[in-house]
Amino acid sequence: MMKDAMDTVEFAKALADETRQKIMAICCCKQLSVTEIVEALDVTQPTVSHHLGILKRAGLVSTKRRGKEILYTLNQEELADACCNVVVVFAPEVEVSMDKKE
Repeated sequence: MMKDAMDTVEFAKALADETRQKIMAICCCKQLSVTEIVEALDVTQPTVSHHLGILKRAGLVSTKRRGKEILYTLNQEELADACCNVVVVFAPEVEVSMDKKE
């Protein structure tokens, strides 16, 4: 059974910021702390925390606790689902398929 798809406006807003896109790119396939993200982007910690909050509410990053740190990683499945939902909503005549690499 398919879970409820992310709201297309919420998804678009989450992607609309260049800093959030950079955070998503560097958090792809690895877990990073806020400190590591700050160092990679050369922006302030409050700015990174603000953007991570938006991405987390949108379901686009997942978190895992390591001691006192929280590690962030891109939620690739949610990202793919949300992209497919945009297609379903705005291009309903286009067949959506998810080719998974084995």
